[in-house]
Amino acid sequence: MLVAMPGMPDPRFARSVILICSHSPDGAMGLRVDQWAEDIAFPHLLQQLNVLPKDDERLDDDTVRGIKVHVGGPVETGRGFVLHSPDYHNTSSTLSISETISLTATLDILKAIALGTGPRSSFMALGYAGWGAGQLEDEIQSNGWLHCDADTDLVFGTALDEKYDRALAKIGIHPGQLSTEAGHA
Repeated sequence: MLVAMPGMPDPRFARSVILICSHSPDGAMGLRVDQWAEDIAFPHLLQQLNVLPKDDERLDDDTVRGIKVHVGGPVETGRGFVLHSPDYHNTSSTLSISETISLTATLDILKAIALGTGPRSSFMALGYAGWGAGQLEDEIQSNGWLHCDADTDLVFGTALDEKYDRALAKIGIHPGQLSTEAGHA
């Protein structure tokens, strides 16, 4: 997971925690796990994507209404991604991120979640964070990011305002110990 440094020059990533889902010599892709998408509700998303019809009673179910949609990043904000526990798997569309976290970006998982047959844990995000070849490495070297191991509580936990400090604590850092200045020998 990436943890933004206090001097992060891009305000869209200030105090952000991002799960890296893919990283190769061609670039990287990740999902921010600490920001709500305040302007869209899960039932509305299900209707908009024709996953469930407008008159489906499940849209009023408290469980479905309680599912939050998150901002995954500023790239392709109309595209959805679901991070989830590995108990749900679609052979053609699920990518294993770790032993405890998978990613699916197709409508079938949204329908499974709405019907109550989806994964035990899930995190729905619109958009993603993306980096071109070498860009992420340059940002890390320029003191833009720290990194910590991913865990299910940081990814699926609902206390979004605590994730930044908890991610830093995983690597033994208190936010007050960080400086916006970078030093290079």
